[in-house]
Amino acid sequence: MDLSVAEWRKSKRSGGSGGQCVEVATNLPDVIAVRDSKDPSGPALIFTPDEWRAFLRGVKDGEFDV
Repeated sequence: MDLSVAEWRKSKRSGGSGGQCVEVATNLPDVIAVRDSKDPSGPALIFTPDEWRAFLRGVKDGEFDV
C-alpha cells in the first residue's frame, strides 16, 4: 500500500521527548494506518475504519488494561 500521501499525527498527550509513541494517518481512503514514531520509514499497520473504531472502543472501555 502506498502511504506516501499519509498525513501522520501523534497524540497531543505524547509530549516532545520522543518516548514510545505511535502515529496515525486517517486521511487515506478506506484505511487507517498506524506506525512507530521512532521508525517512520518502518512498517505500518493497516486497519479498516470499523476495525479502528472497535479498537478505540476497547481502549476507552478498558479492555486492554493490564
